[in-house]
Amino acid sequence: MYSGFMKKRPPAIAPLLRTDLQGDLLAALFLHPDREYTLTDLSELLDAGLSTVHGEVERLAEAHLVSERRIGRARLVRVNPEHPLTPSLTELLTLTYGPPAVLPHLLAKTKGLEEAFIYGSWAARRHGETGPYPEDIDVLLIGTVSRRAASRIQAEATELLHRDVNLTVLPRDEWDAPSTGFTKTVQAGPLVPLPL
Repeated sequence: MYSGFMKKRPPAIAPLLRTDLQGDLLAALFLHPDREYTLTDLSELLDAGLSTVHGEVERLAEAHLVSERRIGRARLVRVNPEHPLTPSLTELLTLTYGPPAVLPHLLAKTKGLEEAFIYGSWAARRHGETGPYPEDIDVLLIGTVSRRAASRIQAEATELLHRDVNLTVLPRDEWDAPSTGFTKTVQAGPLVPLPL
């Protein structure tokens, strides 16, 4: 769970932001501009404390980056499409925090998909490893996903994330009992699980 009390280094994936929580929250809002979230929705989506999410949303609301409305006691927030920074922030977030915000929606309901991970340089930056900006995104799908479905997802993801997305499909038995150097290398490196 995110903690608002610990002093941390800026995120390696986007050092302009204070925390990964801030990046994930902004990506959820800006990369899904038609969606409204309650604070509870955001808290669950980000696995963050409600008071932490509340504080982040308050800062965004004060800057008019999000618009709000209430239904009963529920406070609904969404990106403010009229804010002059919205297009630029959307592009920045697409290139930094976009993969975990966009990929789960593309992967939802994919037949035969059991698990999905981002690996490689993007995952390394997300885990705080410094290095050059990731030029592509490596995604691993575990299960029996068809080549046709994988090609469709790869093309859509590449278009939405504005850079190459490399999709690899591994059968469950290879993931559970690796026999290739590729699988062993991926398992030994940083992984970012994608919720399905």
